[in-house]
Amino acid sequence: MSGYLGSFVHQVDAKGRVALPASFRRGSESESFILIQVHEDALSLFPHSSWRPVEEELRELIRKQPEARASVLALTASALEVSTDKQGRVLIPDRMRELVGLRREALFVGALNKIEIWDPKRFRDSTEAPDPKFDPFIESIFA
Repeated sequence: MSGYLGSFVHQVDAKGRVALPASFRRGSESESFILIQVHEDALSLFPHSSWRPVEEELRELIRKQPEARASVLALTASALEVSTDKQGRVLIPDRMRELVGLRREALFVGALNKIEIWDPKRFRDSTEAPDPKFDPFIESIFA
């Protein structure tokens, strides 16, 4: 798989399970994921293949800057490993859903090496006015 792209809205059931979009499952059916809250408004779902380099960078950060240990621990303390069930659903615990405002719907957003899980309204609010100072960088990438 070259990366995660696109966005999909899926229903969250009463137990907190939500179907991972089929295009995001393709090629990773037997792979588990790391579910973590890196950003205030969204959860991140890393396949193990993408998580390994992040984990190594976190280890290196602690080695080089021991004072970063508390921040790394704060991130990893609430992270957990999740797998899809036979119906392709992942379980998002209540505490994590509450942190990012997930209720009836979850918006899965392909974010290249990971998947972000958003409340659809929060995503719209967060992305409706992109910062124009990044336009030149975007232009240079797609030139």
